[in-house]
Amino acid sequence: MTTVKEDRLYAKTHEWVEVEGNVAAIGITDFAQDQLGDLVYAEAEPVDIDVEIDDLVGSVESVKMASDLYSPVAGKIIESNESIEDAPEQINEDAFGTWFVKIEMSDPSQLDGLMDAEAYKKFCEEESA
Repeated sequence: MTTVKEDRLYAKTHEWVEVEGNVAAIGITDFAQDQLGDLVYAEAEPVDIDVEIDDLVGSVESVKMASDLYSPVAGKIIESNESIEDAPEQINEDAFGTWFVKIEMSDPSQLDGLMDAEAYKKFCEEESA
């Protein structure tokens, strides 16, 4: 069973967003890491980059496939989690505790376009069917 955290928002591309003030931490969901399998590579975009919705903010590779992480919000990357490059397995171990980037949002109203936990659970069930 895939874990879905109630305190996050979700994109259809399986990124989670944890909001604190005007900052959004972005990571991949438990569903995504489970689909990918054991991760062997992960990388986050560097700080001081301006991003728009759907811009690349990270990437992962597993023994099965590669996947990119896209920003669900616009703004500026203010933190980049470099530890994932040395230990991508931490994403498999704790997908919700491992963020890729933190973005200072330019328009927090964009969060309205994301799914809450209940909607994301249904979305995952439909994708798995």
